[in-house]
Amino acid sequence: MGLVKMKELLDQASEKNRAVGAFSVGNLEMVKGAVKAAEDMNTPIILQIAEVRLPHSPLTLMGPMMVEAAKNAKVDIAVHLDHGKTIQVLRQALDYGFTSVMMDGSNLPFEENMAKTLESVNLARVYKATVEAELGLVGGSEDGSTDEGIRCTNPDDAGTFCERTGVDALAVAIGNAHGNYPVAPRLAFDVLEAIDQKTDVPLVLHGGTGITPEDFRKAIGLGIRKINIATASFDSLTYEAAKYLESEGKHDYFGLNEAMVRGVYENVRQHIRIFNCVEPLT
Repeated sequence: MGLVKMKELLDQASEKNRAVGAFSVGNLEMVKGAVKAAEDMNTPIILQIAEVRLPHSPLTLMGPMMVEAAKNAKVDIAVHLDHGKTIQVLRQALDYGFTSVMMDGSNLPFEENMAKTLESVNLARVYKATVEAELGLVGGSEDGSTDEGIRCTNPDDAGTFCERTGVDALAVAIGNAHGNYPVAPRLAFDVLEAIDQKTDVPLVLHGGTGITPEDFRKAIGLGIRKINIATASFDSLTYEAAKYLESEGKHDYFGLNEAMVRGVYENVRQHIRIFNCVEPLT
């Protein structure tokens, strides 16, 4: 048990027709809450942080903490750089011991995306790390600052992309979006099914916050093996912190710490139950 490569977890999920929860973290409390939920559920997870989050949560601080938390966990945990934009940051994460990185070239032309992804694959292989890429355009940015719309992944392009880059996992766009959905999303399951038939790598669903449990499990049945959860955890942490500060009595850092940990813990635990596909949804 402890720190493992993301590919190991994706392979296990494929064998069991499940998905691994990839939970974004931004501070100590989020790391503690996610790891505790994974341990209590006896289920592997992925701890991740996106490059766009680094101004608030520097990699110099978050990286070592995430890696050490995974090493000391009672379950298998992979540590992943989400939505990497530069080779420099990917290399920094790998130097800290991250077992997986994502190069997000989804906003680039197809050939440029492939070239940038291949460069990342070649770098990660030196570290024996897993590589995720993205094809198509998932709505919104990880931090909510931009939205270039949604462009569904082309299944034929996905097959070519995976074959030429040797990437280990592919994030797809099927109507999903980062952040909170203004209305319930309508996922293009026919597109997902076609992508799954054209590729031989585990598929990744970004923008998991707000997708129904039923749709999560339908997507898992069509090849999704990693599901990203960020906004829901940040929202849950904020809610529990606010509830604590609005409660009667004396407030201090330690009570606030426990409230934030609890918020993330409950959210991660809830999603693990859904992604494991072993319990009824009721």
